[in-house]
Amino acid sequence: MSREDKSRKGKSSGRDAGGNKKFSGRQGGNMKGKSFARGNSPVKSTPSPKKSKSASDEIRLNKYIANSGVCSRRDADIYIASGNVTVNGNVVIEMGYKVKLSDEVKFDGRSITPEKKAYVLLNKPKGFITGNSEEKGKRSVMDLVGNSTKSRIAPVGMLERNSTGLLLFTNDIELSSRLTQGQGFRKIYHVTLDKTFKHEDLHRVREGLVIDEKEIKVEEITFIEGGNKNEIGIKIYSNRNRIVSRIFKHLEYEIIKIDRVAYGGLTKKDLPRGTWRHLTNQELINLKML
Repeated sequence: MSREDKSRKGKSSGRDAGGNKKFSGRQGGNMKGKSFARGNSPVKSTPSPKKSKSASDEIRLNKYIANSGVCSRRDADIYIASGNVTVNGNVVIEMGYKVKLSDEVKFDGRSITPEKKAYVLLNKPKGFITGNSEEKGKRSVMDLVGNSTKSRIAPVGMLERNSTGLLLFTNDIELSSRLTQGQGFRKIYHVTLDKTFKHEDLHRVREGLVIDEKEIKVEEITFIEGGNKNEIGIKIYSNRNRIVSRIFKHLEYEIIKIDRVAYGGLTKKDLPRGTWRHLTNQELINLKML
């Protein structure tokens, strides 16, 4: 058989002249770039966010959604194709799109996370900020709870650097939003002042104060039993930042110490300063009912 005949035979049989298999790179058809919604109706292509070059911590978007508990992977594909999902503010309809755990993923406008839900309670010591130590150059509460869970938790609300007491951490975005917005829930503080708290100021607080043109309502305020007259117990529902400090500074007192001793139904019992613990199932149920 001539070389030309061998060549023709290789082309007709799908093999090269040496008898090896040839591949066109288009086996089964090329489906790249096509997306389908329910009923296999084509979805109009929209710009997708730029993908990360590093794949070490990437996860398929449908798996990310499924792990968050919203729906199954198959249903996630349908919702993605329908434009219900955004990544870092951009609608993504591409099948197989990968995201990083640091990306912000929203399903129907609500932030979701694929990590296991974690709820950690810390008895915060003095001198730690409620933020990132790398950004502030100071010790952060995140350093104290760093080994509590593999999930990426964040503090719910805040405590000032020199304040102490209960601080909750979670990656449950929905619960965190509920606890920091709206009418608030019960929080109790033990406040130590630089001088005796006057009885007339005690009554002023009970009657209600106006600070920055907003009325401040306190559920209860009293002297600490067995303490000095500069030690005050205050129960408040407000979610406004630094509200306890602002109340006493408004009345021209210097604050020596603020300790949050109760947070909803949570207390510091069996939780020494600087230590943390996970919430019990019953505590979590009670917290979600607030």
